[in-house]
Amino acid sequence: MTPGVVVGGNLMMPDQDIVANAVNSTDHTTLVSALRAGGLVETLKGPGPVTVFAPTNAAFDKLPAGTVTTLLLPENKQRLSTILAYHVVSGRLLANDLKDGQQLTTVEGETLTVARKGNTVLLRDVRGGTATVTIPDVLSSNGVTHVIDTVLMPTK
Repeated sequence: MTPGVVVGGNLMMPDQDIVANAVNSTDHTTLVSALRAGGLVETLKGPGPVTVFAPTNAAFDKLPAGTVTTLLLPENKQRLSTILAYHVVSGRLLANDLKDGQQLTTVEGETLTVARKGNTVLLRDVRGGTATVTIPDVLSSNGVTHVIDTVLMPTK
Protein backbone atom coordinates (compact mmCIF):
# COMPACT_ATOMS: atom_id res chain seq x y z
CA MET A 1 0.00 0.00 0.00
CA THR A 2 1.25 3.48 -0.82
CA PRO A 3 2.13 5.43 2.31
CA GLY A 4 -0.04 8.44 3.05
CA VAL A 5 0.84 12.03 2.25
CA VAL A 6 1.00 14.78 4.89
CA VAL A 7 -1.54 17.55 4.26
CA GLY A 8 -2.41 20.26 6.76
CA GLY A 9 -0.06 18.75 9.34
CA ASN A 10 -1.65 15.30 9.34
CA LEU A 11 -1.09 12.08 7.47
CA MET A 12 -3.76 11.39 4.84
CA MET A 13 -4.52 7.67 4.80
CA PRO A 14 -5.14 5.80 1.53
CA ASP A 15 -7.63 3.50 3.29
CA GLN A 16 -9.89 6.41 4.33
CA ASP A 17 -12.38 8.17 2.05
CA ILE A 18 -11.79 11.66 0.64
CA VAL A 19 -13.94 13.40 3.27
CA ALA A 20 -12.34 11.55 6.21
CA ASN A 21 -8.92 12.65 4.98
CA ALA A 22 -10.06 16.25 4.38
CA VAL A 23 -11.45 16.46 7.91
CA ASN A 24 -7.96 15.62 9.22
CA SER A 25 -6.28 18.45 7.28
CA THR A 26 -5.97 21.73 9.19
CA ASP A 27 -5.50 23.43 5.78
CA HIS A 28 -8.99 22.37 4.62
CA THR A 29 -11.37 23.42 7.41
CA THR A 30 -13.12 25.93 5.11
CA LEU A 31 -13.54 23.27 2.42
CA VAL A 32 -14.99 20.79 4.93
CA SER A 33 -17.44 23.45 6.20
CA ALA A 34 -18.39 24.20 2.59
CA LEU A 35 -18.91 20.51 1.79
CA ARG A 36 -21.26 20.23 4.77
CA ALA A 37 -23.15 23.43 3.90
CA GLY A 38 -23.32 22.45 0.21
CA GLY A 39 -24.61 18.96 0.94
CA LEU A 40 -21.70 17.18 -0.77
CA VAL A 41 -20.30 15.15 2.13
CA GLU A 42 -22.25 12.00 1.23
CA THR A 43 -21.29 12.29 -2.44
CA LEU A 44 -17.59 12.43 -1.59
CA LYS A 45 -17.96 9.56 0.89
CA GLY A 46 -19.47 7.42 -1.89
CA PRO A 47 -17.67 4.59 -3.72
CA GLY A 48 -16.20 6.80 -6.45
CA PRO A 49 -13.70 6.85 -7.86
CA VAL A 50 -13.49 10.62 -8.08
CA THR A 51 -10.71 13.16 -8.38
CA VAL A 52 -11.05 16.23 -6.18
CA PHE A 53 -9.15 19.47 -6.63
CA ALA A 54 -9.22 20.70 -3.02
CA PRO A 55 -8.71 24.42 -2.34
CA THR A 56 -6.91 25.25 0.91
CA ASN A 57 -8.15 27.72 3.52
CA ALA A 58 -5.68 30.23 2.00
CA ALA A 59 -7.31 29.67 -1.42
CA PHE A 60 -10.73 30.53 0.02
CA ASP A 61 -9.15 33.57 1.74
CA LYS A 62 -8.20 34.93 -1.73
CA LEU A 63 -11.90 35.35 -2.58
CA PRO A 64 -13.39 38.83 -2.08
CA ALA A 65 -14.16 39.66 1.55
CA GLY A 66 -17.41 38.10 2.74
CA THR A 67 -17.71 35.63 -0.16
CA VAL A 68 -17.20 32.48 1.91
CA THR A 69 -19.53 33.65 4.70
CA THR A 70 -22.21 34.46 2.11
CA LEU A 71 -21.80 31.12 0.31
CA LEU A 72 -22.16 29.19 3.58
CA LEU A 73 -25.63 30.67 4.21
CA PRO A 74 -28.46 28.14 3.70
CA GLU A 75 -30.09 30.25 0.97
CA ASN A 76 -26.89 29.95 -1.11
CA LYS A 77 -26.61 26.17 -0.86
CA GLN A 78 -27.22 25.65 -4.62
CA ARG A 79 -24.54 28.16 -5.66
CA LEU A 80 -22.06 26.66 -3.16
CA SER A 81 -22.86 23.14 -4.34
CA THR A 82 -22.26 24.23 -7.96
CA ILE A 83 -18.85 25.74 -7.12
CA LEU A 84 -17.80 22.66 -5.14
CA ALA A 85 -18.97 20.24 -7.87
CA TYR A 86 -16.78 22.22 -10.28
CA HIS A 87 -13.77 20.91 -8.30
CA VAL A 88 -14.70 17.22 -8.80
CA VAL A 89 -14.02 15.00 -11.82
CA SER A 90 -15.22 11.41 -12.22
CA GLY A 91 -12.47 8.80 -12.18
CA ARG A 92 -9.13 8.47 -10.42
CA LEU A 93 -6.69 10.85 -12.14
CA LEU A 94 -3.17 10.96 -10.78
CA ALA A 95 -0.92 13.93 -11.58
CA ASN A 96 0.89 11.86 -14.25
CA ASP A 97 -2.48 11.23 -15.96
CA LEU A 98 -3.05 14.97 -16.42
CA LYS A 99 -1.71 16.10 -19.79
CA ASP A 100 -1.02 19.63 -21.04
CA GLY A 101 -4.10 20.99 -22.82
CA GLN A 102 -6.36 18.20 -21.54
CA GLN A 103 -10.00 19.15 -20.94
CA LEU A 104 -11.56 17.70 -17.80
CA THR A 105 -15.35 17.63 -17.55
CA THR A 106 -16.34 18.29 -13.96
CA VAL A 107 -19.28 16.82 -12.06
CA GLU A 108 -20.79 20.33 -12.32
CA GLY A 109 -20.75 19.94 -16.13
CA GLU A 110 -18.26 22.58 -17.26
CA THR A 111 -14.60 21.98 -18.07
CA LEU A 112 -11.22 22.63 -16.51
CA THR A 113 -8.14 22.83 -18.72
CA VAL A 114 -4.87 21.25 -17.61
CA ALA A 115 -1.63 23.17 -18.17
CA ARG A 116 1.69 21.53 -17.37
CA LYS A 117 4.97 23.33 -16.76
CA GLY A 118 7.52 20.59 -16.10
CA ASN A 119 6.27 18.69 -13.08
CA THR A 120 3.90 21.50 -12.09
CA VAL A 121 0.21 21.00 -12.86
CA LEU A 122 -2.03 24.03 -13.27
CA LEU A 123 -5.77 24.14 -13.88
CA ARG A 124 -7.57 26.90 -15.77
CA ASP A 125 -11.25 27.45 -15.12
CA VAL A 126 -13.81 28.65 -17.67
CA ARG A 127 -13.40 32.23 -16.46
CA GLY A 128 -9.63 32.18 -17.09
CA GLY A 129 -8.60 31.83 -13.45
CA THR A 130 -5.77 29.42 -12.65
CA ALA A 131 -4.93 27.20 -9.72
CA THR A 132 -1.65 25.39 -9.07
CA VAL A 133 -1.60 21.86 -7.68
CA THR A 134 0.55 22.28 -4.57
CA ILE A 135 0.25 18.70 -3.25
CA PRO A 136 -0.57 16.07 -5.90
CA ASP A 137 -1.78 12.50 -5.55
CA VAL A 138 -3.33 12.35 -2.08
CA LEU A 139 -4.79 8.86 -2.34
CA SER A 140 -8.05 7.86 -0.65
CA SER A 141 -10.14 4.71 -0.70
CA ASN A 142 -12.60 6.29 -3.16
CA GLY A 143 -10.35 8.44 -5.31
CA VAL A 144 -7.56 10.96 -5.28
CA THR A 145 -7.24 14.55 -4.10
CA HIS A 146 -4.93 17.23 -5.47
CA VAL A 147 -4.47 20.23 -3.15
CA ILE A 148 -4.81 23.54 -5.03
CA ASP A 149 -4.00 27.15 -4.12
CA THR A 150 -7.00 28.92 -5.70
CA VAL A 151 -10.77 28.36 -5.78
CA LEU A 152 -11.85 27.58 -9.36
CA MET A 153 -15.04 29.26 -10.59
CA PRO A 154 -17.64 27.95 -13.04
CA THR A 155 -19.63 30.34 -15.22
CA LYS A 156 -22.97 29.28 -13.71
